[in-house]
Amino acid sequence: MKVLIGGGGTGGHVFPAIAIAQALRKIDESIDILFVGAKDKIEMEKVPAAGFKIIGLPAAGFQRKHLFKNITLPFKLMSCMIKAKKIIKDFRPDIAVGVGGYASGPILRAASKAGIPIVLQEQNSHAGVTNQILAKKAVKIFTAYRNMDKYFDADKIVFTGNPVRADIVNNTSTREEAVNFFKLNPEKLTILSIGGSLGAGTINKSIMACVEKLQKSNVQLIWQTGKYYYDDIEKQMSTKNCPDIHAMAFVKRMDLAYTVADVVVSRSGALSVSELCLAKKPVIFIPSPNVAEDHQTKNAMALVNENAAEMLKDNEAEEKFFETVLELVNNKEKRNIFSNNISKLAIPNSAEIIAGEILKLIKK
Repeated sequence: MKVLIGGGGTGGHVFPAIAIAQALRKIDESIDILFVGAKDKIEMEKVPAAGFKIIGLPAAGFQRKHLFKNITLPFKLMSCMIKAKKIIKDFRPDIAVGVGGYASGPILRAASKAGIPIVLQEQNSHAGVTNQILAKKAVKIFTAYRNMDKYFDADKIVFTGNPVRADIVNNTSTREEAVNFFKLNPEKLTILSIGGSLGAGTINKSIMACVEKLQKSNVQLIWQTGKYYYDDIEKQMSTKNCPDIHAMAFVKRMDLAYTVADVVVSRSGALSVSELCLAKKPVIFIPSPNVAEDHQTKNAMALVNENAAEMLKDNEAEEKFFETVLELVNNKEKRNIFSNNISKLAIPNSAEIIAGEILKLIKK
C-alpha cells in the first residue's frame, strides 16, 4: 500500500503528519509512505529525522505584509503543479492525506485530478483556507474540534482529536534523565517556554524583560526561542549572568522537556494544546493575535473554562508575565488542579483512529 502525505510549513502541520505516518507503520510496516512538503520549511528537516522520505516543492503563500514578494508566486505555483503531477505519476499512491500548509494544495489537487481519493486532517478550530478549498474533493475530513460542519460537509467529518507524536503520547522518560539532558538543577522548579516551532516574539520579549528577576527567583527556565529569534537572544543573554536560563532555538527532546516542566508557558496553537493535555502540565497560554478568527484565544478559553489552564492576553504579556508565572510556580495546589483537569481533555489515540480510517478507505 502507498500513502502520500502532503503539507507542512509549521510544526502544527508537520508533527501531526508524522504521528499519522508512525501510526500507519505501526499497523503495517510494509506501507510505503511519501511526504511532500515545501522547500526550506521545517518538514524538510523533521520528516527525514523521523525516518520518512520527503520531496520538497517550491511552494509559498501570499505575502500580505510584503506585496512585492508575490510577483514570483504564479510561477512558483505553476512549477508546483507540474512537479506535483509528476510525483503522483511516479509514486502512484492509493490515497493522499492533506495536513494543511503551502504544499498541501498543489499535491492534493494533483492527486484528486488523477482520481486518487484524498482525505484531510484539520488541526484547528478555524479551518485553514487550503483545507476549505480541498474539502469539496475529499472523501473524509478528520477534525480536532467538534462543530466543524460550518466549514465542511457533516457527512465527511470524523472527529478524532489532534494526532500527537509517539514520543509525547508514550512518554516514559524520567525527571532525572531530563535534568541531565538539559543540565538543570534538580533542586529547582522548572518553567518551560514554548512559542511554537517558529518562536513567539511576545513571549520572548516578556522573558527578556524579566530574565534577571527569574534568575533571582530560585527557578530555572527551558526557553525555546524559535530559530528566527535565537541569535539575537543569545547575543543579549551573553551580557547577563543567568546560568539557570537555558535558551535554545528548538527543543529537540520535547518529551524530556514536558517531563521536567513544573509550569509551561505556551502559545495556544492546536498542536500545543493537544500535547499539553497529554503531558498533563499546568500551563499559562499566551494566544497569538496574528491568526485567523483569533482561533488561538478560542483554543485557550476552551481550557480556561474547564479550570484546566490560565491565559494572558498578548498585549498584557510583557507587563504581567513575571508575576503571573511566579504565582503559578509557587502555588502547588493550583498546579495540581490544572494538571488534573487538563488531563481529562486528552485524546491519546488520535493518530491510530486516523490511520485505521485511512486503511479502511484503501481496502474499499
